[in-house]
Amino acid sequence: MRILVVEDETELADAVATGLRREGYAVDVANDVSGAVDRLVVSAYDLVTLDLNLPDGDGLELARRIREDPAFAPLDDETAPRILMLTARDGVGERVAGLDEGADDYLIKPFAFTELSARVRSLLRRDGGRSGAVLVVGELRLDTARFEATRRGRLLDLTAKEFALLRYFMAHNGEVLSQERLLEHVWDENADPLTNTVRVTVGTLRRKITRDDDAEAPIETVIGAGYRLRSDLLAPPPEPADG
Repeated sequence: MRILVVEDETELADAVATGLRREGYAVDVANDVSGAVDRLVVSAYDLVTLDLNLPDGDGLELARRIREDPAFAPLDDETAPRILMLTARDGVGERVAGLDEGADDYLIKPFAFTELSARVRSLLRRDGGRSGAVLVVGELRLDTARFEATRRGRLLDLTAKEFALLRYFMAHNGEVLSQERLLEHVWDENADPLTNTVRVTVGTLRRKITRDDDAEAPIETVIGAGYRLRSDLLAPPPEPADG
């Protein structure tokens, strides 16, 4: 999942971004409205954390634009990004105004990162129930709160990027995901689209989740289209017949 942190306090922005990256999210940072707009029109974000007091504009106005301007909609999805407002404005009227302008949730500064992380998981979980704290596809189980992935109860040794990639595959189980879409949602703006980083990471993830007794690898390459996680190849083996 890809997140945009919009925050003019650079130390706080860096701390939030670092914490979210450690949990496997792809994170970009903007320190003002113009920087946020530049990123929103070219990248598809699943969630935006948004400060209200920005040096060149008001976060409320930006929230309204995200909701109303079709240029800010994700490039491959009709669903606009979730908005989590992070602000020191703690008045009831201000919170109501933020929610009315399109925010999905509101967190008052100062806040504990653990609460921010939980609210991010909660907001992403609203995406059809497919992106919550725990995802299960056949024998695969991924716990984002504990940063653990298992198959048949065996812990998978995944890097942060492999974990993020598996989470996206499981959240979109059965869909053919193009390299461009994976690059948009799993990598941040520093990724070079001309490299083979997606192919290499998919390859290493495929090897790590494939068992010796699999007839086929659970992640298949769809020639000319992308990659797909196949739940039918992750079903538990049949119980032996009696007698």
